Amino acid sequence: MTAPRPSIDELVVGDEPEAWSAAGFTVEGDTCRIGTVRVRLAGGSSEPGISSWSLRDLVRDGDIDGIPTTTSERHPATPAEHPCGARLVDHVVLMSPDGERTSAAVTAATGLEVRRVRDTDSYGMPMRQRFFRLGEVLLELVSSEPPGPGPCAFFGLALTVDDLDALPELLGDHLGPIKDAVQPGRRLASLRHRDLGISVPMILMTPEP
Repeated sequence: MTAPRPSIDELVVGDEPEAWSAAGFTVEGDTCRIGTVRVRLAGGSSEPGISSWSLRDLVRDGDIDGIPTTTSERHPATPAEHPCGARLVDHVVLMSPDGERTSAAVTAATGLEVRRVRDTDSYGMPMRQRFFRLGEVLLELVSSEPPGPGPCAFFGLALTVDDLDALPELLGDHLGPIKDAVQPGRRLASLRHRDLGISVPMILMTPEP
């Protein structure tokens, strides 16, 4: 029998639920269900940004290169309907000064190997992207080149939405300009998250063609 593949149960974010509601997300209590992933909005009880996550079916328990990580046996979330049309978490972004080190830690904890490597300067300097698949979510590990010392940390989220062209009417100036994505056939726009009281950098994307 094939072992279950690791997947994300929950992301813990240090934002107030009201901030995400104002951005067009459906929030129930302190939880926002986007696809099969739960985003727990911990407010002032957590550091700003994504502070930790829980994963299913880990090979090895414990933090992943300093990223606070717990194991979960919960079933995947049932997707909620959102006024902004958020369908799923397309990818979670980690930022590391040493991609080889963090990549090895991800593989040791999850058993997953890197699916693709891409060099880019889209972050304003030479960087390398490594991609893993955690259930329906891509894990994008971005690292500086050449590598250096320092901790790994969560950076941001990219979400797939049903109708990107409808969002300027909903979000107004809180949405950046719509432009082509790196992935052929897709487009994206940045959420101006700080203006909404959201601490997580966020990209909203069209579905895969």
